[in-house]
Amino acid sequence: MRIGMIGTGYVGLVSGTCFAEFGITVTCVDKDSQKINRLLRGDIPIYEPGLEDLVAKQVKAGRLSFTQSLKEGMQDADAVFIAVGTPPSKDSGHADMTYVYQAAREIAAMIEGYTVIVTKSTVPVGTAREVARIIREVNPQAQFDVVSNPEFLREGAAVQDFMKPDRVVIGTESERAVEVMRALYRPLYLNETPMVVTTPETAEIIKYAANAFLATKITFINEIANLCEKTGANVQEVARGIGLDGRIGKKFLHAGPGYGGSCFPKDTLAFTQIGQKYDAPQNIVETNVRWLRGSFMLVAVMLRE
Repeated sequence: MRIGMIGTGYVGLVSGTCFAEFGITVTCVDKDSQKINRLLRGDIPIYEPGLEDLVAKQVKAGRLSFTQSLKEGMQDADAVFIAVGTPPSKDSGHADMTYVYQAAREIAAMIEGYTVIVTKSTVPVGTAREVARIIREVNPQAQFDVVSNPEFLREGAAVQDFMKPDRVVIGTESERAVEVMRALYRPLYLNETPMVVTTPETAEIIKYAANAFLATKITFINEIANLCEKTGANVQEVARGIGLDGRIGKKFLHAGPGYGGSCFPKDTLAFTQIGQKYDAPQNIVETNVRWLRGSFMLVAVMLRE
């Protein structure tokens, strides 16, 4: 099989390389000439354990290549993945969909034969249907389906997370598209990795809901830490004590100044915006966002002092 991966950032590069490891021919596309030139020289623009060696292995095997040409990336592709950035809007905190929709328009103009268009970026609910609308508008004759296939990659463990995931989420109402996705993920399917096949909207919310829940655990243990400080209790022992409960689990129960990284802050903020848009306020997540802002303000004050 052959796929095009649009975007060579964290998600696109890791996903494309790991698909190549599955035996699929992958062409990674990016408009950033400097980034593509670095990749062609074997210079990986991000640090992720195991990724540099894996990229070199797949390039040598002829299964992984890099280009600025979207036409080259889509040539004979069974599926095209959109893995571009969705940064928060400076004004509202909404996910900025400019790059996703621009990619959809450019992809639409080059579709030849049936193609599965996959949104791999973290996107608000309704994005898959909007991508489909854009493609039909640009190219009414196009034969395609759109799939929401969110990523669940942790920085520092992304290769392992892709190769041995807890689940693969496939959001589409097309059986034909499901079969293409199952074929792409065949090594995981054979290893009995759970395949969650659902609607695009459900898949899109699964991604945000997962990050929001993990962020909630961090906010929760930080509030417990405050109580521990005032009562003389040990928050680390509290975290261990509750984490041994199988219903709770020990992960994401490390008290600290707040949650960070590239995903949790922007995704929780975007999730609150989605809830407000659909008149279904996500009160717990909004509390998390307020906690994070308060933590940052406290750190800023301490640094000034």
